Amino acid sequence: MDSQIKEFYKNKTIFLTGGSGFLGRVVIEKVLRATDASRIYVMIRSKCGISSQDRIDEWKNDSLFGELLKIKPQALERVVPISGDCEEPDLGISAEDRKLLKNEVQVVIHCAATVNFGEPLHKALNINTRATQLMLQLAKEMSRLEGFVHVSTAFSNCVIKHISERFYPDNLVLDADKVLKMQRFCGNTVLDGMASTLMGKFPNTYTFTKALAEQIIQTESGDLPVCIFRPGPIAGTSKEPLSGWIDNLYGPIGVIYGAAAGVLRIAPINDKALNHIVPVDHCANIILASVMQTAKESSEHRQISTPPTIYNYVAHESNALTNKNFNDIILKHRYTCPLEQTVWYPFLHTTSFHWLFKIIAIFYHIIPGYAIDLVLQLRGEKPRMIKLYKKVHKAMDVLSYFSTKFLTFETTNTDRLWESLSTADKEQFDFSMKQLDWNDYLQRTLVGMRVHIAHEDPSEQSIERARERVKRYVCNL
Repeated sequence: MDSQIKEFYKNKTIFLTGGSGFLGRVVIEKVLRATDASRIYVMIRSKCGISSQDRIDEWKNDSLFGELLKIKPQALERVVPISGDCEEPDLGISAEDRKLLKNEVQVVIHCAATVNFGEPLHKALNINTRATQLMLQLAKEMSRLEGFVHVSTAFSNCVIKHISERFYPDNLVLDADKVLKMQRFCGNTVLDGMASTLMGKFPNTYTFTKALAEQIIQTESGDLPVCIFRPGPIAGTSKEPLSGWIDNLYGPIGVIYGAAAGVLRIAPINDKALNHIVPVDHCANIILASVMQTAKESSEHRQISTPPTIYNYVAHESNALTNKNFNDIILKHRYTCPLEQTVWYPFLHTTSFHWLFKIIAIFYHIIPGYAIDLVLQLRGEKPRMIKLYKKVHKAMDVLSYFSTKFLTFETTNTDRLWESLSTADKEQFDFSMKQLDWNDYLQRTLVGMRVHIAHEDPSEQSIERARERVKRYVCNL
């Protein structure tokens, strides 16, 4: 049977936000490589004096696009920049470009977001919430629109323990419209000063503003063909377009890197809690599948007003991954793909209590850090470990809310979407979390992290040097 997803995207025009981000680039690469979409308009701003088009042209040297450009050398010509910025009024899109989008776009993929947990409320609100509202308003004027997917997060409702595929407006102290009005009337400084009150039980501005964005979708999408995608922490690729590709240290990847480098030795993690990490290429595939399904359902129920479908996407309950399993697999491979730049023998102890983490960190991190810095100073080198540990501990403070909490998710809609796909689509657009081999995936993640983040030589000679380095640390213990 032919691919229904590929057929759906044939000759389609797509508008994607967040195209310069981790997930956005993977979605773009997949569309260009696996479908015959005619054009992808990408909202992207000029940055550091580099124009929108030049930023896209830089992808020609990005390893992510290497395989694509081998088989389709002109593929990036189908990507057209739309100058814009989620923080600007009307998204910073010119009248001419807005007219273009309204007349041509059939699919909207809204990936843009700030994932900085410590972002000031006004900035997170502009990018994560207000921009979503503006995207909906723009979509309502798109005469050819068939499907719109809003990329949220599995943690948009993290204030409850079990998260179903539905909306949770009662989690909010004030609804999204009132918070946005407060920003307009009170200003950014006053709004930021009220952040803790407005957020209520939400642990940070990221999860709070993503929850507000979901409510915007619930209340303002009307009869638009919209769905919501809620992924867990997004990590490196599983298989496509190359195994283990990763370009950031967000969430669990930062923990892996810190432990592999011998820097992170104690972390606030509940071993019994579930780890919800998901591969980025799987996320791209389910995004493309969910848009197709949304278009199909909208066409079938055109006269019936139905709420947007929500797709939770985390490790499947039949193939669950606990934090202990996660850590055990990572440590098991400390000799498989070690880092040459490791500073100590890789190990990681965990505790469910944040206060205990703080105490143990004094002995595992701070004291050794001062000792290493002293040696560096005696050598005439610049001390760096204490500065590094301040950053590490700040990151642990942010992550501990999620790494120590036991959250569970319903994935009925996601499971139903997977089962509805043809055999060809399951092969070409795989996103099943039931069959994912965690040991194999995390090993490939380590290899990818070594190459793409640590920028170490992938040769066997380099790996052997790293093994010898780790063994020397063992002898010194």
